[in-house]
Amino acid sequence: MSRTLFGSLCGLVFVINFGRTVFAPLVEEFQTAFGVGPATLGSVTALVWIGSALPRIPLGYLLTHISRERLVIIAGAALSVTAALTATATSVQYLQIGAFTIGLASGAYFVSAIPLLGDLRPTAVGRTIGIHGTAAQVAAVTAAPVVILTLQIGTWRIVFWGLSLCAAAITIIFTVQSCNRTETIGQGPDQNFQSVVTHWRIIGIGLVMITGAGFIWQGLFNFYVSYLVDSKLVTQATAGGLLTVSFAAGVPAFWASGRLVDRFQTIPYIISLLSLFVISVTSFIFTQQLLVIIGSSVGIGFAIHGLFPALDTWLLNVLPSDIRASAYAVFSGISLFLEALGSGTVGLLRDQGLSFDMIFSALIIVLGLTVCVITVGYLYDRIPTPEQ
Repeated sequence: MSRTLFGSLCGLVFVINFGRTVFAPLVEEFQTAFGVGPATLGSVTALVWIGSALPRIPLGYLLTHISRERLVIIAGAALSVTAALTATATSVQYLQIGAFTIGLASGAYFVSAIPLLGDLRPTAVGRTIGIHGTAAQVAAVTAAPVVILTLQIGTWRIVFWGLSLCAAAITIIFTVQSCNRTETIGQGPDQNFQSVVTHWRIIGIGLVMITGAGFIWQGLFNFYVSYLVDSKLVTQATAGGLLTVSFAAGVPAFWASGRLVDRFQTIPYIISLLSLFVISVTSFIFTQQLLVIIGSSVGIGFAIHGLFPALDTWLLNVLPSDIRASAYAVFSGISLFLEALGSGTVGLLRDQGLSFDMIFSALIIVLGLTVCVITVGYLYDRIPTPEQ
């Protein structure tokens, strides 16, 4: 039964992440449909991620009263309803509400599903999270092609109607499987939300390991095309292709990283991925050669997407099972919020006249120093590990 539940979760994370990423390739279509400018539609894409981050800590408290499976079901049902409402949007304000509520559904899903994965397969947490993350990343990569194909046969509304129907179908399948299972998975609702505070050190270390790289990644990929066109003399079409390459590198990254983190010691593996990210961004900054830019784009995409399952695996393995979901909710809520500031910060610094090379050079130096601190902390046994 755990295998079939896992399959349903992979299906759910596909539609959940598709819902989060499908707004970006529809921006031009929305501009035409609603007669608004890029700034207004920029708020639409931002609201998806704001919605995904905001409810996570409150939902951590909710998980002390309901099971993780029940919240997964609620999230799937919410996605189905909100996608259908978005499909009927008649104004950009309506569209903004749809984007925000789809984000809320995704936040509810991730804070409940990731800890549930650790309960489903406690002996292979990394591999399980890696496969689950691969499904999510495939959705991100396929969102744009699906939009293009859909617009050739109809309107943008078909995308959201299809999303609503798929979410409803998979949620029903998961619900039936969950109700019919006989074995116990995990320990039910978390026992005490306040006890999360006693594990602040683990959550803080996790934030140090992911937010720096995530902050840079958010700033980089949102300005990827502009950076390449302005600073690397690359055509816009080529720049868009390179961004796709970087995202596509995340598919094998999730798959491989989930297996590797189970095979090797967790913290050294995370440090190696952070080092790869620093090296790749540095080479991206200081090169003008297309082949090096391509290689750097692959390295950046692989490293950042490989970090996500690796860090989730470390966190789930070092946290006690009875507060795992609540603690993960707090961690993911804070980290996603801090990482999301990367895009706005880079945009603000650009408005002040700083070049992309200068901005990312300063950021990568800070991250490099952070990696050194993490390495020293590990060598002196300051970082808890599952192996201990």
